[in-house]
Amino acid sequence: MAKCERGYLCDVCGGEVAEMYDSDLYLSFVIGLIEPRALLAHPERHIRCNPVQAQFIVDERFPPVTVEGSFDKRQLDPEYVRTQEALVTRGWQRLQELPGQSLPLIEYPLPEIRERLAQRGRG
Repeated sequence: MAKCERGYLCDVCGGEVAEMYDSDLYLSFVIGLIEPRALLAHPERHIRCNPVQAQFIVDERFPPVTVEGSFDKRQLDPEYVRTQEALVTRGWQRLQELPGQSLPLIEYPLPEIRERLAQRGRG
């Protein structure tokens, strides 16, 4: 996780993203928004520092995030919201499980994302 002794710094608040379970970058990787080879090219931030994505996490362990304006999930299509809530919540839950496991990076994503990556590798 650490790029240097201070670790990765959030490009929104400037604070250290000290743990993987609080990483928006790794959450995006787990849910398939970022390819493995692109991880180092994307900025890091805390999950809560990306409220547009964080608002879709629905878990009692994660305090709800509200977004005002055009990207507020309350203003979006209900089916899209349900789909995003399912995906992002599962991704966040997976991210909470990863620290302390000895898995290779390619096994971090959700099962359907790993399958999609494997198929691309074969294609």
